[in-house]
Amino acid sequence: MKKIGIIIGLISLLSCQEEVQLDLGNVSKKPVIEAVWTNEVTENYVKISYTRDYFDTLANELVENASVSIIDNASGTLVDFMFEDELGYYTPLHGQTAIPGHSYTLKVIVDENEYTSEGLTQEPPILDSITYVFEEESFFSDEGYYLTVYGKIPFEEGNFYRLLLTKNDTLLNGRGDYFLFDDTFGTNVLDNGFELNGFAFEENDKVKLQLIRLNEDAYDYLNQFVSLLFNDGGLFSPPPENPESNIQAINGEDQVLGYFMTGSIISKTIKIEALESE
Repeated sequence: MKKIGIIIGLISLLSCQEEVQLDLGNVSKKPVIEAVWTNEVTENYVKISYTRDYFDTLANELVENASVSIIDNASGTLVDFMFEDELGYYTPLHGQTAIPGHSYTLKVIVDENEYTSEGLTQEPPILDSITYVFEEESFFSDEGYYLTVYGKIPFEEGNFYRLLLTKNDTLLNGRGDYFLFDDTFGTNVLDNGFELNGFAFEENDKVKLQLIRLNEDAYDYLNQFVSLLFNDGGLFSPPPENPESNIQAINGEDQVLGYFMTGSIISKTIKIEALESE
């Protein structure tokens, strides 16, 4: 009798389910701005595209005729950007770069709508050296060479960082490759060696490590973006939403997505070679 009651209860629950249709299409397109401004000329770009409908399988529409510039707030120097057809984004017209310690204002005009953002290019931390060890395959990790980064963070505030790894000229940019950290657990994270346990490399791999010191709003945006990448839409996942942009609309009614990141980059490159003890 008890089993019959349980079965009846389950049937009752199933019969109460209602299919909900979400309206995910036919939304007005919005500009998406991805702007990076650093002390490295090859890293500076502004990419502008439009959003697309949820079920649209086409690539995002690029904006090729925008007005893009960055202003040095200290000197008033204006850096104009031009669209590069082969790259699909805007680059500084004369190869200019950010100066650590200077603040900058991004200005973008798309379809008579103006968008802006401001950020400080902070001084970089110290990156001393990179070592590596070979680890056998285990339950928790793959076989390969694992890096340890040594350096120093001499700042008492503004400690928001992103670490990027490039393997054999290919940037590791999968959802599990976003490496962000702050000073939640102190500023001595590099002093005794920061182990990059999630990245296994092979002999003869060329690895370039870049460490970028970010402004807090750009750091928050990237954190939200990573959370969105790992949102599987399951029962316990929050409703997906766009990360909070640090770019504001000056005129016009169009909402803008994306972010402006300015920061100092330090980098080191190593080649993985067989260790004598192997």
